[in-house]
Amino acid sequence: MSFTWHDFHGNLMHSSSTLNFQRGFATVRTSHGALTRFPDPAALLDHLHRGDAPADKKNTILTGLIQSAKSNDRAGDCALTLVLLALWPGLDGVFRRSRARRLGQIDELASEILGRATAAIRDLDLSKVNWIAATILKNVERDVLRAHNREAARQGRQDEFETDLHGGIVDFVDPDLSPERLLTELTDLIGVDAELVLRVVIDGYTQAEAGQQLGLSEPTARKRFQRALKRLRDHAEQKS
Repeated sequence: MSFTWHDFHGNLMHSSSTLNFQRGFATVRTSHGALTRFPDPAALLDHLHRGDAPADKKNTILTGLIQSAKSNDRAGDCALTLVLLALWPGLDGVFRRSRARRLGQIDELASEILGRATAAIRDLDLSKVNWIAATILKNVERDVLRAHNREAARQGRQDEFETDLHGGIVDFVDPDLSPERLLTELTDLIGVDAELVLRVVIDGYTQAEAGQQLGLSEPTARKRFQRALKRLRDHAEQKS
């Protein structure tokens, strides 16, 4: 089941209203002096989202939350959720810019950004950071872009030779058949990814281009293409 960016925010908000979360907040609140004046999570988040609140005071609060977020317990999960919600306006900006740059499928981008933000929070070395929010947001956006560029470069290198290497698809189906019949025969062999394979091997599209036409991200298209080719190889071995 895939989740939209809005779904993730809704889930975080819902978790922050549970009794278990409130108990975790009580532990976090008593562990850091900067948090004791906030009676509940809503008051804390309201303060962190206010534009007129002193930046250095916000930074001190985030420092305490991240210290707690590094622990693998109820208080740690509570603190992690609070940091994600505190940074949500900035993370939303990262998501929107990444979507505009077409750095991946929307649901995959949502998962990737949230996952990278979670890792950035829990792995952050507080001794090397001055401004916590800006550092985390910058690192998340940078890492999403770098990952996309690495995958695009790898896909480009792979597409340069992979069509020729795997042109042996014609050993299993007759390329002189009509497109409809060709698709039918290949579907019988490898299933739903037949159209993806035909677009790459017969029509000459790259895996990225074929995937885009079929509504797939580059990583998904590549994985499904490789999986389909393995089915063809397995079929050939069974016949030999």
